[in-house]
Amino acid sequence: MDTEGIRLFVLAADLLNISAAGRQLDLAPAVASARLAKLEKQLGADLLRRSTRKVSLSLEGAEFLPFAREILAQEDAALAALGHGEPTVSGKLRFACSSTFAQMYIAPLLPKFLDHYPKVSLDLRLSDTHFDLIEGGFDLALRNTAITDSSLRARKLADDRRILCASPEYLRQHGIPKALGDLKTHRLLVFRDGRTRALKSTDGGPMGKFPPEKDSHRIACDDGASMRIATAAGVGISMNSYWSVSEDLAQGSLVRVLPQHEVDDQSAIWLVYPRANVLTAKVRALIDFLLENIGDPPVWERR
Repeated sequence: MDTEGIRLFVLAADLLNISAAGRQLDLAPAVASARLAKLEKQLGADLLRRSTRKVSLSLEGAEFLPFAREILAQEDAALAALGHGEPTVSGKLRFACSSTFAQMYIAPLLPKFLDHYPKVSLDLRLSDTHFDLIEGGFDLALRNTAITDSSLRARKLADDRRILCASPEYLRQHGIPKALGDLKTHRLLVFRDGRTRALKSTDGGPMGKFPPEKDSHRIACDDGASMRIATAAGVGISMNSYWSVSEDLAQGSLVRVLPQHEVDDQSAIWLVYPRANVLTAKVRALIDFLLENIGDPPVWERR
């Protein structure tokens, strides 16, 4: 298979411009078009839809694109293993992350990463809603749930300790829970579609769960940042990752509720990538960068 033709296709898919992709490979527009046509003939499928006004991916092209990226990654890794130059940290890197975590810890680091790796561009998918990593064609994702999918590999970034919080004003108005059973009389905020979580006692007390009963919550939402803000505004009691509320706790806008209890699920923050993928230079660079700048120990534990 013509790997240079595949490289041209990947560039054209990213830029949605065949001539611009050809220029990056020092190819004249006519030569680039001819090479893509040759690849499509070899594959027996139209990868790109061309018109006088624009270029777009065909259905077959969209399905082939993640495999094309993998072919190029395999070629680069194989050549590096044989001593034919060092892997180049370049290209588009598709990264998925919780929007809440990205706002607090990823976005502030982007200038530093881009300055260090000037040939890398980032395509970010920021959402607190989970989606399929492989079908989405992502190179790397950050997740703070247990990894049960055998098609994925993971590198631990940090522990994800989870605690119960409320605002001082809410506790003044509604009282401070003294025991787990008291949660049944309070307004609770939960993450939409989030499962009930076991609570362990750090002082040998009784175990429990949050929320204490099914449908015992008053508010459910699908955005962690909004839930933290609502909690600080006095809406009620919520469960939060320590990384998301450490600054609020330090400033006093939030306080811990039932501080002798924590979520008992050994949650962690993971950097995840498809098992089938070669760990390319750009992906390894981002993993190492995040480990150095966020984890071990995590920045929220250094305050």
